[in-house]
Amino acid sequence: MDKKHGLFSKSHSRRSRSKSPVRAVSPIIIRRRKGRYVSQPDRHVSEMLPPVIEGPDPDGEDSGSSGDYSRIERRWYNWMKCQLPVAPPSVSSSSGFKRTDLRLLLGVLGAPLGPVHVSALDLLPHLSIKNTPMETSSAQYILQQYTAASGGYKLHSSVQNGYVMGRIRTVASEFETGSKGSKSKSNSSKAVESGGFVLWHMSPDMWYMELVLGGSKVLAGCDGKLVWRHTPWLGPHAAKGPVRPLRRALQGLDPRTTANMFASARCIGEKKIDGEDCFILKLCADPATLKARSEGASETIRHTLFGYFSQKTGLLVHLEDSQLTRIQNIGGEAVYWETTINSYLEDYKPVEGIVIAHSGRSVATLLRFGDMSSGHNTKTTMQEAWVIDEIAFNVPGLSMDCFIPPSELRFDSHVEELSQGPKIKTLQHGSVATRHNYG
Repeated sequence: MDKKHGLFSKSHSRRSRSKSPVRAVSPIIIRRRKGRYVSQPDRHVSEMLPPVIEGPDPDGEDSGSSGDYSRIERRWYNWMKCQLPVAPPSVSSSSGFKRTDLRLLLGVLGAPLGPVHVSALDLLPHLSIKNTPMETSSAQYILQQYTAASGGYKLHSSVQNGYVMGRIRTVASEFETGSKGSKSKSNSSKAVESGGFVLWHMSPDMWYMELVLGGSKVLAGCDGKLVWRHTPWLGPHAAKGPVRPLRRALQGLDPRTTANMFASARCIGEKKIDGEDCFILKLCADPATLKARSEGASETIRHTLFGYFSQKTGLLVHLEDSQLTRIQNIGGEAVYWETTINSYLEDYKPVEGIVIAHSGRSVATLLRFGDMSSGHNTKTTMQEAWVIDEIAFNVPGLSMDCFIPPSELRFDSHVEELSQGPKIKTLQHGSVATRHNYG
């Protein structure tokens, strides 16, 4: 594939794993060194997810926490702070706009979910031609090839848990505004934000991710029953609808979940991606799922996922999904938000026999339209590139306690009010986008 990808090509080519700085151990990350594992103590249930530390900690002291977990959290924060570029504080009027850009980036690309519920315990349907539509049987065959190319069903089934650690670079590249009879385009923010993420997963259907970018941290997780997210601007909130996997895991990091996600997909044709012939599988969220994800003034109209599988290698090389949400303004017209994310998966390598994509890039487009009273439509384009530094499977010491949701969501009887609620009518375009892209 062509490795020249503009903005992110320099960083991708210059930095190698051998030149990476020494990193401290993350809160519950368990890393393999010289053939053995070194694990950290599990988090105590009563101390799950203390208040998120935002911005630098000049005194180097923990705020509101104590004990071993406080020290581990501080080490994790210091490690992430070392990975981020140090920029002097800005007092210009553009600083607030840049924060809005960062919020939009994290909301759209930080922790989006897949369109439908899948379980690691699900089995792929047996390949059948009799009484089966050609589109369906072709998709089944493509998924069988993908499973074999990425390590095989037996090896996938042996994985009980795992973790991934990587680096990311993002930018809000373009902001376009259109009104009646006119259109303007501006490069609202060309500053590149760098950061990193850590993702843990455990069978069945549990995962937890920490992502730090531009001094802000996003937490997201699932205990198998509830999907939640914590951001600095919204706090902890639950996702509406059924339990769904993290989209980032579908980007070449979890072949078993990816295959299960497309189990009910249809093969709709072929297309070249970066000069490589691919089969296209299409998956649409069913009406019941869309209805469960809608609430109040927010209605999810559609969510479609396309997977492009190489005819040469059988691996997933491109992932595209499109989501359309309708927001009904009180006393006004409805506004529509369409989000499209195109991800390109690259640098596949075997890890303990399972073939994983070790780098990739995503381009997200956020389109707002439909408000005829103001006559303004907006289009924002964002980019992200990532590199995987470490990955391991069947890590000893990783327990279910690591995936417990925040106490506000576990014990509050009004969970649904935290997930959406009346904030929708007062949020600006960035905040609405970050909310509907997650739920």
